[in-house]
Amino acid sequence: MSQPQAAVGAEVRRVDARLRVTGRAKYAADNSPDGFVHAVVVDSGVGKGRITGIDTRAAVAQAGVLKVISHLNAPKLPPLAGGYPPGAPLRAFQDDRVRFFGQPVAVVVATTLETAQHAASLVGVSYDAEPPSTDMTIADPAGDGQTYARGDAEGALGSSAVRLEMTYQTARNHHNPIEPAGIVARWDGDRLTVWEKTQWVQGAVSTLAGEFGIPPDHIRVFSPFVGGSFGSLGRTWVHSVIAAMAAREVGRPVKLVLTRRQLYFGVGYRPAYEYGLRLGSDRRGRLTASAHEVRAETSRYETYTEEVLNPGRMLYSTPNVHQTYSLVPLDVSTPWFMRGPGYSSGAYPVESAIDELAHELGMDPIELRLRNEPADDESSGLPFSTRRLRECYRAGARAFGWDRRSPEPRSTRDGDWLIGMGMAAGVYDTLRSPAQASVRLAADGTALVQSATSDMGPGTATSMTQVAADALGLTMRQVTFRLGDSSMPTAPIHAGSLTMASVGSAVQDGCDKLRKQAITLAVNDEESPLYGAAAADIVVRGGRLYVKDEPARGETYQRLLARNGRTHLEVLGSYAGPSGPERFSLYAYAATFAEVAVDARLGLVRVRRMVGVYDAARIISPTLADSQAIGAMTGGIGQALLEHTITDHRDGRIVNANFADYLVPTHADIPEMKAIFIQGEDYEADPIGVKGLGEIVIVGVAPAIANAVFNATGRRVRELPIKPEVLL
Repeated sequence: MSQPQAAVGAEVRRVDARLRVTGRAKYAADNSPDGFVHAVVVDSGVGKGRITGIDTRAAVAQAGVLKVISHLNAPKLPPLAGGYPPGAPLRAFQDDRVRFFGQPVAVVVATTLETAQHAASLVGVSYDAEPPSTDMTIADPAGDGQTYARGDAEGALGSSAVRLEMTYQTARNHHNPIEPAGIVARWDGDRLTVWEKTQWVQGAVSTLAGEFGIPPDHIRVFSPFVGGSFGSLGRTWVHSVIAAMAAREVGRPVKLVLTRRQLYFGVGYRPAYEYGLRLGSDRRGRLTASAHEVRAETSRYETYTEEVLNPGRMLYSTPNVHQTYSLVPLDVSTPWFMRGPGYSSGAYPVESAIDELAHELGMDPIELRLRNEPADDESSGLPFSTRRLRECYRAGARAFGWDRRSPEPRSTRDGDWLIGMGMAAGVYDTLRSPAQASVRLAADGTALVQSATSDMGPGTATSMTQVAADALGLTMRQVTFRLGDSSMPTAPIHAGSLTMASVGSAVQDGCDKLRKQAITLAVNDEESPLYGAAAADIVVRGGRLYVKDEPARGETYQRLLARNGRTHLEVLGSYAGPSGPERFSLYAYAATFAEVAVDARLGLVRVRRMVGVYDAARIISPTLADSQAIGAMTGGIGQALLEHTITDHRDGRIVNANFADYLVPTHADIPEMKAIFIQGEDYEADPIGVKGLGEIVIVGVAPAIANAVFNATGRRVRELPIKPEVLL
């Protein structure tokens, strides 16, 4: 008998909302252990070369300065085993090489933040500098690149009735969460305690253990609250190692927080891409072939790749496909996952090209997509577990009013504004990983559920509480979910939209086990009203166990445990993750619709309204899901119209490393938005029937806006962000 579902699917408030809005939630840098001091990083002023000297005399002369650490006096760290990304990760002050502008070259430790900041400004660093290579458009790729092929793309393109050839470019984007990267590190003998902003507390343990050559069980990492991240803290960066090193060197806890400017060099970014795409079809719009040639930036010391080619490989039925992915190593810091990594960048050229083909054929863009819907995943040969993209199109078109769109570009005006509508599809992989969760039911009928997962914004504690409450038959107020402590049961990285499927499945498993344990105790207890009843016939609701068809026959958890002398029941829930080869193609899908207004004289673009429709299987928390979709559409506006890094290629300096010059959407940029979720479950994906949501909601937003701009202006812009000057 399945449990009644009262919490899952309900519109509920975040369980930690009051803590967050009243300022009582403690983020990493809010922790101030006794005797703590401050550290400030000194970063390089050249983009490539070697350090020839470091003058610390003025810095150490300042009252309150405890130490300045650089490669000249830093302790030697043990060798590291290989990790991800492949290559040689940047290490804390282990040599005199400068690999990119902004690389940490020293750290100042002082008793106050102001003293540390001032002393850092007094550290003089001299270099033997070389010209860095930071311009991907003129740099050479490394090797022949990765390739994928099916059929004969070149032959099919040559014989296609309709052929298009385009080159698209996307800019480097930075995460820019509200909370900057920060860490507090304290040593107690040979044991290290860390309060860190991270998306993976146990990953941080592993990294720090490797960096310092100490056992992982000598390290504990706390990160119960994360003030946004978008992927940036999915790995432990060198500043965390620096803080721990400094704490050990001065014998006191150390707090280190990167400045906003330092975030642009220190915690990754969405890499820039150049994406060449050739598309062939027949006159009826059936795709015959596609050829994709991608160039992507990476650092010279690590090799970062992401799934940018997947949308072009499986989103549409195409018998002949050839793809090449070439990496361009540059003298820059390493890129890293940013919301919708790979898929968001890859959807822009693919979905723009489909729109270009629809215009060339005089066909509605939705109709063209429907004509090329695949029966199976042609990249893997596997059947789709679910694929409700057709439903996404229909629901979005109806809610958005797509039938009012004029197919003729530049034909709709509102005074000085040119009005256009556009849409795009999106896809994102359904990732899952092994996870565990402990579940403890106390004698008072309340439950504590714990897992070493994280929450950078989607509401992990709330959604897990919803799953646990229904599985245990309790109200949400009777359940507490705790997270963000590396000593808790194992959980994977909080990224890739895998948390709900992975940790949620472990929570479900643990709560199911505990509920069944209590039922077994009751049906075997001669003093219980449930004695002798069939365990399969018993359900729990509001903390009361009862026979499904005899609701009067039952008792509460409290009475059951008290009578049996139990202070608690406790189990460990687990989810093993995927085992063996996949039997199905597992993806979440999206259809995004956008209306824009473009000033005919100034070229300014304003998004007027958006509708996003999602096939993300079972929705645990509609309120949280809606929030995720609105946030992602906002991020997509930034990707399409505002966000881009400007690099001075003479020295590798990012010249707009601040919120004044690197533009992100603000309230004035955000239009009316609506999110729609197609009902359904996917139990092929995981035991609770969910697919990832946090990534898919941004995939396709940028091309939907770009396609709307074309419909408004008749000008096809193939470079993000779309700047006003190209529309003049």
